[in-house]
Amino acid sequence: MMKFLVDQMLGTLAKWLRLAGIDTYYATQKISDDELLEIAKKQNRIMITRDKELHMRAKKKDISTLFTKSISLSEQLHLVFQSYPTITNEINPLTRCSLCNTSIQPIEKEKIKGEVPNRVYKQNTKFWHCPTCNHIYWRGTHYEKILEKIKNLNQEYKSMT
Repeated sequence: MMKFLVDQMLGTLAKWLRLAGIDTYYATQKISDDELLEIAKKQNRIMITRDKELHMRAKKKDISTLFTKSISLSEQLHLVFQSYPTITNEINPLTRCSLCNTSIQPIEKEKIKGEVPNRVYKQNTKFWHCPTCNHIYWRGTHYEKILEKIKNLNQEYKSMT
């Protein structure tokens, strides 16, 4: 299973990889480049960056790395799919917390009463939560939109190959 480390310039990419179910460590501004390299090496993560110098340092340390110049999410995702084609087999939407990357777990509906809007509580039977940051997830309209976007990006990539 692939694991990524995405630098602070690629926060949207990190979020979408997580939404696709891909293990993605998102580097905040509080982490130095040396620490990023150490995390990537120790955790066997592929580093994705827009920082050319960081990319070159990673290569010198034998850390798998992918450099992107693009600021477009679609182009960034296409580059990831193109560079790591087997990633499309690992897509498992909405299994990771988009905020902290932890695997989300089912939670009994009764346990989250008052934690989500009443309308959401009444309209849904299944809920998931992040055991790390306690964020709650459900399959609302956002879920369908996320699935559709991931499906479209995946199909666009496959049509390009």
